[in-house]
Amino acid sequence: MHKERLDMLSEIMKLENCCVDLNLYLDTHPTDQNALMQYNTYACQIRVLKDQYECMYGPLSNFGSAQSQYPFKWIENPWPWEIEY
Repeated sequence: MHKERLDMLSEIMKLENCCVDLNLYLDTHPTDQNALMQYNTYACQIRVLKDQYECMYGPLSNFGSAQSQYPFKWIENPWPWEIEY
C-alpha cells in the first residue's frame, strides 16, 4: 500500500485518539478552556485530513458520512480496517 496513504491513516488515528482522551477528560472537567481548545484544534485537523484522504483514496466510513466519487468507492478494497500495518 502507498506510504502516503498509510501515513495519513496513522495521523488520523493519532488525532482521533487524542480527541477521545480529551473528550473523556472534558466530561469531568468541562470548564478547562485549554483542554477544550486542544480538543477543537485536533477535531479541525481530523476533518481536514479526512477530507484530504477521502478525496484521494475514497470514504473512510459509509451511510452518508462521506460522499463518494463515481464509481462508488466504498466497495474498493482494502477498506480502512482491513489495512495491515
